[in-house]
Amino acid sequence: MNTREPQGLDLIREKFKADKYATQVTGISIDDARPGYAKCSLEITEKHLNAAGAVMGGVLFTLADFAFAVAANQEEGCITVSLASQIAFLGTAKTAFLSAETRCVKDGKSTCFYQITVQDSLGTLVAEICITGFKKQLAESKA
Repeated sequence: MNTREPQGLDLIREKFKADKYATQVTGISIDDARPGYAKCSLEITEKHLNAAGAVMGGVLFTLADFAFAVAANQEEGCITVSLASQIAFLGTAKTAFLSAETRCVKDGKSTCFYQITVQDSLGTLVAEICITGFKKQLAESKA
């Protein structure tokens, strides 16, 4: 097992603890992160299932959206929010562990585009998500 973590990962985790819905309610953890990239994971429990016994679509979207937020919000003085999102549900999780891996495809001055893949621990493709983000400079960073 690799016990080395990317430099600054603890700081990133501390920053995103403020996203209480993703981290506390849903239980998502940050496994890896650097500018333009993040990998987050989630252990599925009964609270994540819909009436049919499958993982609720909103859980998959929350996992993907949080991974996007982690990857896109590592630049100081700037916040990136989602402008548009599209999710394709492609399969059913076969295990109780999901991961979302996100990569920046295009990083412009004020917009960006990310692709996120959600899969289970067997590699079963569960969902593909595309998110277009808007980058806003924070007021205090302009001075």
